[in-house]
Amino acid sequence: MMKKSKKIAAAILSLTLVLGLGACAKSTPAASAESSPEVTDVKIGILQYATHASLYDCYTGIVEGLKNEGYENGKTCTIEYVDGQGENETNSLTASNFVTKGYDIIIAIATPAATTCYAAAKDAGIPVVFSACSDPVAAGLAETLEAPNTGATGTSDSLNFDAQLKMIRAFMPDSKKIGILYTTSEANSVSQLAKLTEMAPDYGFEIVSVGVTDASEVAAGAASLLSKGVDCINNLTDNNVVNNLSVVANAADAAGIPIFGSEQQQVAQYGCVASETLDYVALGVTTGEIAGKILKGADVKTMPVSVITDSKPVYSLVNMAKFNLTLPADYTSATNIDDK
Repeated sequence: MMKKSKKIAAAILSLTLVLGLGACAKSTPAASAESSPEVTDVKIGILQYATHASLYDCYTGIVEGLKNEGYENGKTCTIEYVDGQGENETNSLTASNFVTKGYDIIIAIATPAATTCYAAAKDAGIPVVFSACSDPVAAGLAETLEAPNTGATGTSDSLNFDAQLKMIRAFMPDSKKIGILYTTSEANSVSQLAKLTEMAPDYGFEIVSVGVTDASEVAAGAASLLSKGVDCINNLTDNNVVNNLSVVANAADAAGIPIFGSEQQQVAQYGCVASETLDYVALGVTTGEIAGKILKGADVKTMPVSVITDSKPVYSLVNMAKFNLTLPADYTSATNIDDK
């Protein structure tokens, strides 16, 4: 057990990126006192659940949002950032470390990181601000979106399923079955699956789903899903599946089945054909600004959850060509990710 603890601790040490050293020096910001933090010795912990592009986009935005509120690393605060790499033990130990160090606020990126941080921090009274949590109420992080009434608040990435289903119908007019691979322990995925299953018949689709429990089951889950006669696969904001999307994409490519992503990085990096994508950098900016306001004295219990729903269509002609798909007329003004 001792060896295992040392191993985990070493992993945390190697993963941790301390973006500022020591206590923060007293700042002399040009902005007014109303818009700048009065306390300069502020310590912020940021935990990103797993290594994938959309979550890192959130982190990038969070740093910008904190700066907008006057919290700039190395000047008015110290930020410790940890990528949990999708390992539950790493995420749990990191959350506990943030609490033990007495950080002023913890920012958690993705639902699994948020629930872990909230469980660790609530008795210590440390506020938690989550980012990219699709259903914070279902995850037990908030009583309502309008007034969380807990020690956590933040931002929610609510997928635009109407736009996504419309896109799939346009790209694949003869398709009938949409496959969904999801993780049974991720509350956001369970609630998204229920919503998508309810909405799909309005677009002439049937949802076929396969649940997995962890990363070790993703390959078998993908094979099972592809054996059920699905015409395509649609991704949710499922952290386990997205973190192992290359496994799903390889299986789908071999079967000749296209995947529609839940955000643009899945199109750019993992072979998805198209997506109604959310702006995760913008989501992160809002998250950072919420955290800044709480650091200045706003009540985390009454700070509403900010929900982002606006999406924009993106596609890849390179990826579409693998499945003999053509660009529908209604999407000629959409963004071709190949040009970026």
